[in-house]
Amino acid sequence: MQNTKIFTTAFASVYPHYVQKAEKKERTKQEVDEIICWLTGYDEKSLQDQLDKRTDFKTFFEQAPQMNPNASLIKGMICGYRVEEIEDELMRNIRYLDKMIDELAKGKKMEKILRE
Repeated sequence: MQNTKIFTTAFASVYPHYVQKAEKKERTKQEVDEIICWLTGYDEKSLQDQLDKRTDFKTFFEQAPQMNPNASLIKGMICGYRVEEIEDELMRNIRYLDKMIDELAKGKKMEKILRE
C-alpha cells in the first residue's frame, strides 16, 4: 500500500476536491474544515496558513498541532483497505481524513463523524 506520491502532494491541491465532494452532497466547506481541524488540531488560521504555503501531506500531518486521540475510533473500508489496519502512521492519518470526508458526503451527522 506504499503510495508515497501522496506524501509529497500539496495538501492544498487535494483540499478543493474534499470541499467539492462535500458540496456535491449539500454539505459545506465549513464542515470539511471542522473535520480537518478536529482530526489535526489546526485552527482555521493555521489551516489556511498550511493551504497558503502549499504544504505537502507529510509536512501537513507532521506539523499538526495535535492529532485527535479519538481518531483511532475511525474504522471501516477506504480505498480497499481497512483504515484501522494501515500500519504506516502517515498513510493511516491520510486515510482517516479520506474516510471522514466520505462519511460527510454520505450524509452522516457531524456528531457521528467526529466520534462524539
